[in-house]
Amino acid sequence: MKKIAIIIMLLFSIGVAKDSNLNPKELETNCNKGDMVSCILLSYLYYQGQGVRQDYKKSAQLSQKACDGGFAESCGILGDLYYKGQGVRQDYKKSAQLSQKACDGGFAESCGILGDLYYKGQGVRQDYKKSAQLLQKACDGGYAAGCVILGGLYYQGKGVSQDYHKAAQLYQKACDGGYAAGCVILGGLYDQGQGVRQDYKKAAQLFQKACNGGDATGCVMLGLSYEAGDGVRQNNITAKELYGKACDMGLQKGCDNYARLNQ
Repeated sequence: MKKIAIIIMLLFSIGVAKDSNLNPKELETNCNKGDMVSCILLSYLYYQGQGVRQDYKKSAQLSQKACDGGFAESCGILGDLYYKGQGVRQDYKKSAQLSQKACDGGFAESCGILGDLYYKGQGVRQDYKKSAQLLQKACDGGYAAGCVILGGLYYQGKGVSQDYHKAAQLYQKACDGGYAAGCVILGGLYDQGQGVRQDYKKAAQLFQKACNGGDATGCVMLGLSYEAGDGVRQNNITAKELYGKACDMGLQKGCDNYARLNQ
């Protein structure tokens, strides 16, 4: 049954469920009869607002039911809801407990959430070494955000020996996994020559990838590259456009830089 649940989650993560013919009423009936797979599916529908009105509280209730039924993955989903305070009152301690259960069950994202909680000391006693161990597990399991946070630990030398090269490798893995923040930070390392050979052109390419991926900071960094002519041909018009894009995304730095070039 747990393997079925994992497959279901993979389907949702790639958007396959959007085109499915899942019947919420039928799923609810089956869930009430004890079919945990139906509970999990229904919790996702409520979480995403597909076929039903988005309802985090209902999603949390269904995830709780599946978690109580032995589905570690659902414990992880519930832990994430407690972490974000969606559908439930934000509770880092509860999130840590649920994430631990899901992490022990092999749910990589929950290992990442738990690692972040240990990093920040939220809901658990701050422990950088424990954080690094959990984030490594999450990163190895394909959770790109975990790779980024772990990269930060290696960069700062917290819980692990400081290693800029290792940090760069982790940011590269996150970037390759489609996590735009990893591309931005890696671009910064190439810009400064930390852990990698300084390469302004490579830095600009990474900032471009991040900006294209919807990361406002990536747009600002690329704008700075164009303004300075680092790795790209100097172009204040392009720089201003990039700052404007970042501003539209809600990043104040983009607004400030746009205003400066617009004077």
